[in-house]
Amino acid sequence: MAKIAPSILSADFVNLERDIRALGDNGADFVHVDVMDGIFVPNITIGIPVVAAIRKITDLPLDVHLMIDRPVRYVEDFVKAGADYLTIHIEADQPQNTLEALDKIHALGCRAGIVLKPKTPAEAAIPYLEKCDMILVMTVEPGFGGQKFMADMMPKVAQLREWMDDINPDCMIEVDGGVDSVTHATCKEAGAEVLVAGSAYFKAEDKAEFAKLIQS
Repeated sequence: MAKIAPSILSADFVNLERDIRALGDNGADFVHVDVMDGIFVPNITIGIPVVAAIRKITDLPLDVHLMIDRPVRYVEDFVKAGADYLTIHIEADQPQNTLEALDKIHALGCRAGIVLKPKTPAEAAIPYLEKCDMILVMTVEPGFGGQKFMADMMPKVAQLREWMDDINPDCMIEVDGGVDSVTHATCKEAGAEVLVAGSAYFKAEDKAEFAKLIQS
């Protein structure tokens, strides 16, 4: 059974508390929080104070995806703000700093993970696999919501799942980008266990039914 992590990037920010509180009622497993800095990706979203505010209004695990430059500088702040899972892009810094960031996250009692952009091959993840509780494969270019799903990322998902079955079976493979009522099946067939849904979830007429479809 897959898990659904609705991305609040597609929520109504005027009514963000309402939308986040409704996630639990609609059967969501995680709250996916996209953090963008305008440097690593060409967009700016939310930061540490908003993550802390979200933590106060939901008991769901916060799945915080840092799309920021040199994330090692901020991982402690995001963990203290309430992240349960904190994923960082391996393209955002030098390998030694990425390894340091993963160690910092774990030392603070948070689950750690890495993220791969579409053009980043699965092999680039190898130095980090033993330190991961989650590996996020982007199926769109990071930075904006509502993009078309890249089905050609599925071999990467399958390869990572195969490696992690040997190295760390408890590590979850997550997919983010263009997940909807059709593409979810392709993701799960490739081995993804956590599916991030933004536009498709928040535009669904029956969000609870959509969540059940993704989880089925």
